[in-house]
Amino acid sequence: MGEPKFARPKFDTPSHPWKAARIEEEHMIRNNHGLKTMREIWKAKSQLRRHRRQAMRLIGMSETSEGHGKREMDDLLRSLHNKGLIASDATLDDILSLSTEDILNRRLQAQVYYKGLAISMKQARQFITHGKIVIGNQKVTIPSYPISRDEEEHLTWHPSCPWTSNPDHPIRQAIDGRASSAEYGVEEEEVDPEATPEFAEVVKAAAEEAPSAEATGGDE
Repeated sequence: MGEPKFARPKFDTPSHPWKAARIEEEHMIRNNHGLKTMREIWKAKSQLRRHRRQAMRLIGMSETSEGHGKREMDDLLRSLHNKGLIASDATLDDILSLSTEDILNRRLQAQVYYKGLAISMKQARQFITHGKIVIGNQKVTIPSYPISRDEEEHLTWHPSCPWTSNPDHPIRQAIDGRASSAEYGVEEEEVDPEATPEFAEVVKAAAEEAPSAEATGGDE
């Protein structure tokens, strides 16, 4: 039964720890979603397995058009719809087609990024842990918090953030620039800061302010 004082883990670890295909897949998912550890992926996989098992059990039932089977099926579909995992007209087969990334996309960290409140997944996690994100009037500092459909429209920056009401703030301009690029299908590219005109101007100004070698008596 286990010790009542210590809660059991609510997720299953991989049965085989050294499968290359699984490791590569999990590393890709971790990089795409800005996750800290593989444990977050294992939790999503365990949650997905629970939904699939329940859907498969209902599919295998002889009668789900009325009675207890229908109520249980409707409750499952309604619950997953409210969680944002399936559409309102989805069926049990749609639950079986869900993936691990569908579960991870409902995390607060992912929703902050997809809603255009952060430049990247990593910045979204930073905003959340630093208390820069609120749902309605409630500050949420847990990146893995599963956000429901009803909470999506209330997701925004904390009123104390300087870029909330200042569109000229550098962070706000960077976020708006990313959103406009995504809107027109422009892919983001990594820019070398040393290759920008701004960097060249800084170097030039520093060279003009620095004393020359002749004025200082030559090289030491």
